[in-house]
Amino acid sequence: MNDRSILQHINALVDEEQQLRGAGRAQDPDGARLREVAHQLDQCWDLLRQRRALREFHNDPDAAKLRDVGTVEGYKG
Repeated sequence: MNDRSILQHINALVDEEQQLRGAGRAQDPDGARLREVAHQLDQCWDLLRQRRALREFHNDPDAAKLRDVGTVEGYKG
């Protein structure tokens, strides 16, 4: 994946998130898909930040790895 494809995926997830929030419980009664989208967004943003950091320090951005949800969700802001 390159930065452009990651950003395209982020945009698609944001669109889906907005659609789910607009549709309310009718489309996602237990909120499971909304949670999944939120987790995927966090993972994509993390991957993009990794790639940018690697590039900034003259390393290969393709060395960035998609981290599991537990790792990404466990960050302290």
